[in-house]
Amino acid sequence: MSEPVKVLIIDDDREISSTLRAVLESAGFVVAVANNGKEGQRQITEFAPRLVITDMMMPQMGGFPVLEFIRQLPNPPRVIMITANEGGRHKAYAEMLGAVDYLRKPFAMDQFLDAVLRALGMPTGTVAVPESEPAKPKKSRSK
Repeated sequence: MSEPVKVLIIDDDREISSTLRAVLESAGFVVAVANNGKEGQRQITEFAPRLVITDMMMPQMGGFPVLEFIRQLPNPPRVIMITANEGGRHKAYAEMLGAVDYLRKPFAMDQFLDAVLRALGMPTGTVAVPESEPAKPKKSRSK
């Protein structure tokens, strides 16, 4: 039997990361969670995921420095960036840095799981997704 696929979620919103983790674990993935980019970099090195799902905007270190870190690895994991940001330039930059998909919050869990399966080269629509709320964007922080 093949080894389960490891996925790392990097998001400072605990509600979103908990929901995404539940969806992925119910689909048979082994999931780890990091609350910011610095922790995510450590987890990438120690956990060695095949897929990283990272938020773009986080305290301490956001998703773009994580992508730059991943890009320099000898055997980098695939990456999906998730964000509430509407900017097209951000999407283009994420893709330039190697993100294979870019999901704007809120998104449906079946859309999320299909993106995960596509990123891993697996057939989409083959895994049942539990009923759950769509991932919601974080409230913007005033500066």
